[in-house]
Amino acid sequence: MISCLYAFLVSVFLAGTALAGEVKIEAVDAIQNDGLWRFSVTLRHDDTGWDHYADLWQVVTPDGDILGERVLAHPHVNEQPFTRSLGGVRIPDDISKVIIRARDTVHGFAEETFEVTLMR
Repeated sequence: MISCLYAFLVSVFLAGTALAGEVKIEAVDAIQNDGLWRFSVTLRHDDTGWDHYADLWQVVTPDGDILGERVLAHPHVNEQPFTRSLGGVRIPDDISKVIIRARDTVHGFAEETFEVTLMR
């Protein structure tokens, strides 16, 4: 009986974790000041706690070079969607678009990214 209860609890836990899905990028604001960029990124993810939460977003070139990243140090279970910023990002003059990609602790990087055209 205890093993059946344990199996049930494990399956409920895993189902809840799977339901969270990948992190979604809802909005991005990019502002240039004195040659450096500040990105404010709004994410949505059904964080369940420390076991499954959105933990990172990155600014990357179309070729995949990482220009900056914002580590998200804790789950945002009761704050959805949420916005976090990253300043001091240097973007070469020949780059007119960047990609924002986000990651969660279970699925890794989400397939869906967000393209930002830089207004210089």
